[in-house]
Amino acid sequence: HSKSVSARSAACRVIVHVDLDCFYAQVEMIRNPELRDKPLGVQQKYIVVTSNYEARKLGVKKLMSVKDAKEKCPQLILVNGEDLTPYRETSYKVTELLEEFCPLVERLGFDENFVDITEIVEKRLKQLQQSGCSRVCVSGHVYNNQAINLHDTTHVRLVIGSQIAEEFREAIYARLGLTGCAGVASNKLLSKLVSGTFKPNQQTVLLPESCQDLIRSLDHIQKVPGIGYKTAKRLETLGVRNVCDLQAFPSAILEKELGVSIAQRIQKLSYGEDDSPVTPSGPPQSFSDEDSFKKCSSEAEVKEKIEELLPNLLDRIYKDGRQPHTVRLTIRQFSSTDKWFNRESRQCPIPPHLIQKFGKESSNVIAPLVDILMKLFRKMIDVDLPFHLTLLSICFSNLKDLPSSKKGSIGFYLKQMSPPSGSGKRVREVEDDSQGEGSASWNQNCNRTGTTKTRKLSEEKQSNIKKAGIPDFPFHLSPGDIDQEVFRELPEDIQKEIISEKT
Repeated sequence: HSKSVSARSAACRVIVHVDLDCFYAQVEMIRNPELRDKPLGVQQKYIVVTSNYEARKLGVKKLMSVKDAKEKCPQLILVNGEDLTPYRETSYKVTELLEEFCPLVERLGFDENFVDITEIVEKRLKQLQQSGCSRVCVSGHVYNNQAINLHDTTHVRLVIGSQIAEEFREAIYARLGLTGCAGVASNKLLSKLVSGTFKPNQQTVLLPESCQDLIRSLDHIQKVPGIGYKTAKRLETLGVRNVCDLQAFPSAILEKELGVSIAQRIQKLSYGEDDSPVTPSGPPQSFSDEDSFKKCSSEAEVKEKIEELLPNLLDRIYKDGRQPHTVRLTIRQFSSTDKWFNRESRQCPIPPHLIQKFGKESSNVIAPLVDILMKLFRKMIDVDLPFHLTLLSICFSNLKDLPSSKKGSIGFYLKQMSPPSGSGKRVREVEDDSQGEGSASWNQNCNRTGTTKTRKLSEEKQSNIKKAGIPDFPFHLSPGDIDQEVFRELPEDIQKEIISEKT
């Protein structure tokens, strides 16, 4: 009985997935309106990470090398996107705006949000029923052009959901000047999959009868959110390449190969079933920043890199208003043999006398923090032997409220002035979104198999969990014109996207 009740309530859920169009490029066009009707690309290292639709019409593709993009489109204007501050700030403004409509908003990266609008839909449905009105109009597209049955309350709920999704998109455009797509469905998985059906600046609702058509339209198993690169590779060795293969695969063999929980979860996903809740993201659980480079091979260089990363991080912590109690250093060593998981971390508590200085005398904190981080570095690297690093990352976590101070809040962060851009040498600042990469069911597939010694995942940002274990270069893939050294210097999320697009 309880199962049928939960099945019924799951069918009644209405989830919206909001996905902003070419987000970095939109932010740059808002910052400089003269770029609006010109082909624009946002550059990180030697890659165009995204471009506006004017550039896309002229043949510029996401993750193209700058050289190829310029050949395709000589008039392409490039903006440096290595300082993520403006994107982060705009991203939180979108989340805060959605939270004005409904408290259940979950961030996924900078440009995506899930919103559980079930309660708003129920209220509107009751109002409709009380008014005796039987006509409701869908906003946007219906997947597969499926006919709507107004006698089916599940259909009516989703149609009301489409109206609310349009209100979200209109508010985001009116208040922030941003356009985006939306998907409306009965769970997170399906809403994310359907949101990209019509782009840009459009929305699509998925009715339950079309669910299997949508799921089966995915040409590769890794296109299913929640099935990551490594699991997809293991499934391929079992002969499972697409959704239909996974649906038909014997459960007992799958459970033996992958373990019961993962096997059951991904088989449910293959049928479009996803009962994971929309989990409000809240303020960041940690603040981190990283820099990647071709080579760093001396203690002096390591110290210099650490000194470059700290000021911006301390500025963000000051604006947040909480005090970190743990600091972690992560390094990535160049390796010709182990091209996959060669990150290593060490962390330690921050001494109490230093914690007190956070937010007050930032400049006085830098020297002792550098000393602590260099000690952590020496625990991982024997400096008497040659070494070759390709990445350094610093993370402050275990954030606690000040005894008698404002609580850490994104609202407070947004009201402050943006810090000035850093030296420009940094690749990117890792997003400090607490659960920005989704709830547990979306993350159980992260395959954290690196040599990272630190396993305190509760203090990790979800986004970091998802990124750990990104390969340096997937040699069995054909990366086109992407140079291996360039690939190693790219931000981790871009590396992952290249890999997934090449599979």
